Amino acid sequence: MKLAQPIWPRFLPSSLVLAFATLGPVGRRRRAPGTWGSAAGLLYFTVFFWPLGFWPWSALWTLLFSLPGLYLAVAICGEAEFRIGRRDPGEVILDEFMAMPLCFLGWPVLARVLPSWAAPWAVFVAGFLLFRLFDIVKPLGIRRLQDLPGGWGIVVDDVAAALATCAVLHSAAWAWKAF
Repeated sequence: MKLAQPIWPRFLPSSLVLAFATLGPVGRRRRAPGTWGSAAGLLYFTVFFWPLGFWPWSALWTLLFSLPGLYLAVAICGEAEFRIGRRDPGEVILDEFMAMPLCFLGWPVLARVLPSWAAPWAVFVAGFLLFRLFDIVKPLGIRRLQDLPGGWGIVVDDVAAALATCAVLHSAAWAWKAF
C-alpha cells in the first residue's frame, strides 16, 4: 500500500497552510519550536481530551477524536513542507500538537496509581518530557518513519513517539504499583 499525500491542501492559500502548520506565531519562535508545539498540544489535551477521562472507554474516545486531527496534520504538514521547500521544517509543529493527546491514552489509570497530591499533573509533566525525548532522539525505529512520503513522514514519527511515551508511562505505573 502506497501512502499518498492528500491533494486537497494544494487549493488552499499558502498563508493559510503555513498558519495552520506553524500554529500561527508559535512555530515561528526562534528556539525549540517543537517544544512550543508540544506545550500547545498539552494545552489542547487538557482542554479537549482530559474531560473525556471521566467517561467509560476514554482511551477509545481520545483515539477516535484524534484521528481526524492527525489526518489534517498529514495533509497540512505535507503541503507546508512542499511550500517551504525543506524536508520536515522545524517551524512546522502541527504534528507535535496533534500527536500529544496520544501520550495520555488511558491517563486516568496512570493518575490513580500516583499519590493524590501528584496526580494528574505529574503524569502530564512526565508525558510531556518523555514525548520531547522520544521526538528528539527518535529511538526504537521512530527515525525510519520520517522516510515516509510528505506529511506522513512528518506526522507518523510523532505518533510513534507519543505511543512510545504512553507505553513508558503505563509501564512505569505498573512497576510503581507492583513494587
